[in-house]
Amino acid sequence: MENIRQSSVAGLFYPADPEELKQIVQDYLSRANHQLPPPKALIVPHAGFVYSGSIAAAAYASLKPVKQKIKRVILLGPCHRYPLFGLAVTAADFYATPLGKIPIDQASIKDILQLPYVQVSEPAFNTQENSLETQLPFLQMTLDEFSIVPILIGQARETVVASVIDRLWHEEDTLIVISSDLSHYLDYETACRLDKKTANAILHLDPQAIQDDQACGSIGIKALLLIALKKGLTPRLVKLQNSGDIVGSYHEGVVGYGAFHFTSGNESAGKGMSIENSVRKNV
Repeated sequence: MENIRQSSVAGLFYPADPEELKQIVQDYLSRANHQLPPPKALIVPHAGFVYSGSIAAAAYASLKPVKQKIKRVILLGPCHRYPLFGLAVTAADFYATPLGKIPIDQASIKDILQLPYVQVSEPAFNTQENSLETQLPFLQMTLDEFSIVPILIGQARETVVASVIDRLWHEEDTLIVISSDLSHYLDYETACRLDKKTANAILHLDPQAIQDDQACGSIGIKALLLIALKKGLTPRLVKLQNSGDIVGSYHEGVVGYGAFHFTSGNESAGKGMSIENSVRKNV
């Protein structure tokens, strides 16, 4: 019998109706810039689609040219709602959304379970955890046949997470996705300043410049930056906004969202969107 990890945030973070979900993701993707080169890694937000869907889509649109080439996605995000030491994986065979089932790469799971800081933890995945699940509809709408390696990050050092990414790296058939929102519940001006600081740290591949309060997925982000330094990846800022920009409310605490795109080789990061041009109100 198939062991399927059912959706836990459909109807909360994104539509539960398959056709409605497909339409809203397609709308976001259709408005994105399709001129970016294929990425090796992405950093994308994981809030409700009404808030961060357009920012995530801006990064995922770059997968179109390699939709048949990418066969495996290493997906890492913070564990928000369950106390977790180290990293967690699931024993499930498939991860389901309203758009269908995605196979979980059991060989990769078995491989990293040999590491002392990786464990199977179903509670970590089954407490309406959104950080990984909100990425799946975008992957389903931009890739053909693929499997995933879903990994939740608890209390862990970025060097530990980086070692897992390095172990699962592979080359052209593998995509790395780090799921993270940025600043949380600050006033609008403070949030903009802090998120620009975080974006600059990412663009300069400087993990030491990122503190825990700058992003809920800070450990995953810093781990990717360590790997980017090792592998020679080039970062780009695709889009940087916050919930105030999206819904037009600037008087209460806002949440920051950023999309970042990493390519192999020596391409200039200057080809990506600048911080100043990526922040637009009422978009």
